[in-house]
Amino acid sequence: MLRLRECTVSELVAAVGMSQPAVSKHLRVLREAGIVTAQVRAQQRVYRLEPAPFRELDAWLAPYRRMWTHHLAELERHLDRTGTDVDHHPDPRRGIPADADRRGVAADVDGRGVSARVDNEEEQ
Repeated sequence: MLRLRECTVSELVAAVGMSQPAVSKHLRVLREAGIVTAQVRAQQRVYRLEPAPFRELDAWLAPYRRMWTHHLAELERHLDRTGTDVDHHPDPRRGIPADADRRGVAADVDGRGVSARVDNEEEQ
């Protein structure tokens, strides 16, 4: 909601369905981190997002975003070359393609999530 406009604590409470003390506690942490600022108007605090921390985060993420864009494009090209259609062959138990091992994709399924690695002989 704060992304769209300034809000009072009571507006945020109504929007998120949390108690006023819980919302105030979250806002205090965000204020201390410089993510939101508060302005007193009459007897209310009006909160707004500060764009600077998000710009800093975006700048920090940019090289990772470029790297992942490149790697995901490589994965897509590999899957296109091998004729693999991941969407049509899911393993219903974990959401892993049923033919993952045959495609050279090693899946690490340990209950904490799935990570995948593509073995690309051409680049090695």
